[in-house]
Amino acid sequence: MMEFHVSHQSRKRYQFDLKMFSYDGNVIFADFMAAREFAQKINGIRIQEGVLPQVYPGVLNALGLVDEILHFMIDSYRREFCPNLQIAAYEWLERNLGQQTLHETLEAFCIEFPPSDVYQAKKTVQEYLSDTNPKGKMNRYEVIEEILVLWITNRNPAAMNPFGELLDEKNLIMHSSYSKVIFELNRFFQTLPKIDDLTLIEYLRLPAITHPDSLFDQLDYMRLHWSVMLGEFLRRLLTSLDWMKEEGKEHGFGGPGPIEIPVYTGPDSSNADEGYEYEAFSQDKEWMPRLVLIAKNTYVWLDQLSKKYGHTISKLNEIPDEELRILRDEGFTGLWLIGLWERSKASAAIKRYCGNPEAIASAYSLADYRIADDLGGEAAFEEFKRKAWRFGIRLASDMVPNHMGIDSNWVIYHPDRFLSLPQSPFPSYTFNGPNLSPDPNIGIYIEDHYYTREDAAVVFQRVDYNTGNVQYIYHGNDGTTMPWNDTAQLNYLSPEVREAVIQTIIQVAKRFPIIRFDAAMTLAKKHYQRLWFPEPGTGGDIATRSEFGLTKADFDKLFPVEFWREVVDRMATEAPDTLLLAEAFWLMEGYFVRTLGMHRVYNSAFMNLLRNEDNAQYRILLKTTLEYDPDILKRYVNFMNNPDEKTAVEQFGKGDKYFGICVLMATMPGLPMFGHGQIEGFSEKYGMEYRKAYWDEPVDQDLLRRHEREIFPLLHQRRRYAEVTHFVLYNFASGYGNVDENVFAYSNYGEERHNLVIYNNRFGDSSGYIKQSVPFMVKNNGDKHMETRTIADSLGLHDDPEYYVVMQDAIRNLSYVQPSQKICHEGFYFDLHAYQYAVFNEIYEVQDDALGTWKKLYQWLNGNGTPDVNDSIQELTLHFVLEPYRNCFHGNKLRWLQSQIGFDRETNNWTEIKNGTWPDFEKLVQAFHTYYDLERSTDGLFTIYTHGIGELLTKPNLKKIPSMLNYNVLLDTLTEMVENNPCLWNIIFVSLQEHLLTTFSQSDNPEQSPKNILDDWNLQKTQTRILHEAGWYDVSISDQIILIHWICQSLDQIKKWTLETLETDLDHLLLREDIQRFLKLNLYDGVLWFNKESAATLQKLIWMLGYYQDVFDVHGSASKQMESVQLMKKAAEILAARVSTSDFHYKALLSGKASSPHFENLQPDNSKNA
Repeated sequence: MMEFHVSHQSRKRYQFDLKMFSYDGNVIFADFMAAREFAQKINGIRIQEGVLPQVYPGVLNALGLVDEILHFMIDSYRREFCPNLQIAAYEWLERNLGQQTLHETLEAFCIEFPPSDVYQAKKTVQEYLSDTNPKGKMNRYEVIEEILVLWITNRNPAAMNPFGELLDEKNLIMHSSYSKVIFELNRFFQTLPKIDDLTLIEYLRLPAITHPDSLFDQLDYMRLHWSVMLGEFLRRLLTSLDWMKEEGKEHGFGGPGPIEIPVYTGPDSSNADEGYEYEAFSQDKEWMPRLVLIAKNTYVWLDQLSKKYGHTISKLNEIPDEELRILRDEGFTGLWLIGLWERSKASAAIKRYCGNPEAIASAYSLADYRIADDLGGEAAFEEFKRKAWRFGIRLASDMVPNHMGIDSNWVIYHPDRFLSLPQSPFPSYTFNGPNLSPDPNIGIYIEDHYYTREDAAVVFQRVDYNTGNVQYIYHGNDGTTMPWNDTAQLNYLSPEVREAVIQTIIQVAKRFPIIRFDAAMTLAKKHYQRLWFPEPGTGGDIATRSEFGLTKADFDKLFPVEFWREVVDRMATEAPDTLLLAEAFWLMEGYFVRTLGMHRVYNSAFMNLLRNEDNAQYRILLKTTLEYDPDILKRYVNFMNNPDEKTAVEQFGKGDKYFGICVLMATMPGLPMFGHGQIEGFSEKYGMEYRKAYWDEPVDQDLLRRHEREIFPLLHQRRRYAEVTHFVLYNFASGYGNVDENVFAYSNYGEERHNLVIYNNRFGDSSGYIKQSVPFMVKNNGDKHMETRTIADSLGLHDDPEYYVVMQDAIRNLSYVQPSQKICHEGFYFDLHAYQYAVFNEIYEVQDDALGTWKKLYQWLNGNGTPDVNDSIQELTLHFVLEPYRNCFHGNKLRWLQSQIGFDRETNNWTEIKNGTWPDFEKLVQAFHTYYDLERSTDGLFTIYTHGIGELLTKPNLKKIPSMLNYNVLLDTLTEMVENNPCLWNIIFVSLQEHLLTTFSQSDNPEQSPKNILDDWNLQKTQTRILHEAGWYDVSISDQIILIHWICQSLDQIKKWTLETLETDLDHLLLREDIQRFLKLNLYDGVLWFNKESAATLQKLIWMLGYYQDVFDVHGSASKQMESVQLMKKAAEILAARVSTSDFHYKALLSGKASSPHFENLQPDNSKNA
């Protein structure tokens, strides 16, 4: 109960309710509602008059409390130092001023600040002063104390600035001896005992003198300095402070705080009293560590898929298998579908009333935990779930435990499950808008000012039309922003509510193996109490809740066990194969996984600190976690954006910084989580109410391809990086022994492989050594101790000059060789550019042989990387053949020659072409002879070679035969095919030259198979580099190599095909192991499938080969070429006919005229790749 005097003039102006005033004229705030009503009276008149600022109830309440504490302190002084204080003061004033002067002043005060009986004319002022109050004390003595407190208050700027008109002393100064009374009271207290060498009046003025501009700070001063004396007032003081904090937050004081890193608590820590974080991790199931999650806003994704596939896709079961195959191939094993549940219709209506006609309900304002009808309901979901699992993808869903939609079944049928009040907490709230209830028996109304965006009420109104009962239910709220106006806050002090939520979670777990708990930290006991039942002195986050504060002991009686610990324990029994993932912030991350037992928890510091390049802070997080308990690190969910944040593109861009941090996400312990549109490079942030994407954004193909090269392979290897048992973080020592905190370097061990990752998260170069680790905790059968390691120790290297370490960088596909002894003594040296990164995912040690092969290789590479160390060792011996091969077919040359198709033989071009091809081919032939120890004259080869090159560069339609119209049409078609398929032309160009190379030198024995230079020379790597340089990707590089090798090895057999044997010839072709690999055969559901795109490519290649197969035959005729073209066209047509009737079944491709196929080497796959 707070009180203070109010002037007669103010009472008349604002027409305050008489019930608000006590016997002595003080306004009384029996509760917070009374203060709000009083403030509403003042603000209503001020708004009408358009003058003076509005007042806040919490500050008004604080003024009353300050006034009351001043009276209390005077009374405490009386009890300790002067039992007859009031009488003594009265007698002092009477003696020094005279009775008449004193009484005139007392009467003037009662006129200016009238007691209730005087204000209502029930007594005269004289009668009142001669009477006693309900406590039996003479009123004239009490008035002297009120005069003193009024004078002190008028010298308090924090009180007078907002409330001066209520408390103004100027009329007393002008029309009475008020000033003389104050002067004599100061003299009087000089004669009494002092407190800290101050008179009582001076002592009572200290809070206002110390903090003249803030009643909040004055109350806090009283809390700090007067708490021993305050006794019963202390709790009320703390509650008043909380209320003022609520108002400060409500009206925009403060703002987002700094990004913080976790602080761990233990039994010996300074903050152990806040809750000892004992160790109680939940054990992972086998699949959990390798989980890689991607989020999809369900409605937006379906809209994007509809545009992609050209037809409406609105139900879950309509999502094409191809999309799941893509996700699987990218490395994702978990799919978080946001917004699956049946949403609140009221939420959508509110958004439409507020001006968004296309909005659907928020994904976190739920009507019920059943799959939304417009997504196909439960049946469509179950079908999609089965399809996803065929691709090895588990589905994840949100569970929103903090609140329900305001029109949910629980609000309609179980209103007692929510936090509510029997009356509106603010007099200014009105609920005259549309009824949002789906039930005609119930009314649901949000506060009117939400629609005009003028205010954000903390409650909504629920009316039961059958009983007339009206409740004001709190909106969901986490205390950081405005209340969520389409939600209703659950009351977790109720055991029935906690059990109902747990049962709901169990039901969700029966459908989803991964559950993400939205805003899970709001239900941790310390935060649920802070938000909704704050311990006095800890509130202020949600308006009006300070008045419902509880002590910790009282709160614990009602909420005895951490809700999440209870959930985890129940789930371990009833749904043990469910991964529980908590969205938790507020420095609760470690507590949620280590003590509460969640399998995974959000790590927002990953995104925030690395984005801001606050690298030292993130390394502190890593180091403190490793020192406290490394198992926490394994349970972090690392992400670069989430639905509540800006997109990854906006935060990190699309360049090296994005990919460097993405590499960290893919290779650090924990769970990598990708956002919707992150891989595609989309910039639009999808609101939870979006039904579609509003921006027409094409997929950034370059960004996607870079993911394919650098990120997706790492995701497929998550087992290597997910655990923490062997995770070691290193310092990057730059010059003079300084540690560069911008460089992240760490090693791990998984799947029997060592790995090392390094990344420079800064726009600037850095160089230095990785040698020494940071300290980390090691747990062994209950024993815990700290360790540090060198990089050599982690990798198990020998301090021996005979050993070398080989490291393969997965990003550049290059391997590096270093002496092990050098690493043991110095560490690894790196020269890093801005945002440069490397992932060494294959690290092993070799002992040199008697020939010193590895030492030679180390010296030959000279610090450079090689695509394959074995190839490089071979290159040391095969350099004499590989170098001319590269010169003959390097990528730039192949592109140049392709651009010369259709050249004019009469120009200088032909000379340039011959000079640019023959010398390199001649050197290659010589190297071929040397390698195979052949003695064969190359006489005539120049003529054969240049003839063939000329034919390869001649457009088919330039070889038309007069009067052969049908054939000439075929040549036009072939010309078009050549122009549109440069990759296929290049396959033929390279393979025919290889065939010439391998057969010319053994033409004396035509039945002998061509030399297999692909294997003998280990050509695959060299060819891969060459074909990458050429840059044609219509057919994958590996498939190009298959086709080149097939033509080179089989051309002589192909030339023997006839019309009569064509069906069998095709069977033999399709039964070749290399062609089976090219067709990408895979076994699924007992059926052997082939890839239709590969089959189409093979058809075109066969037909084109018919034209080119005899180009190196200088004696070839036009009629022979025509026969070949027509025959191979027929072969292509037969193959096309078989494909069209096969339904992509491989066996249906075969005519059965060749021997039966054998498929022993084929392994079952999880997908149909047709």
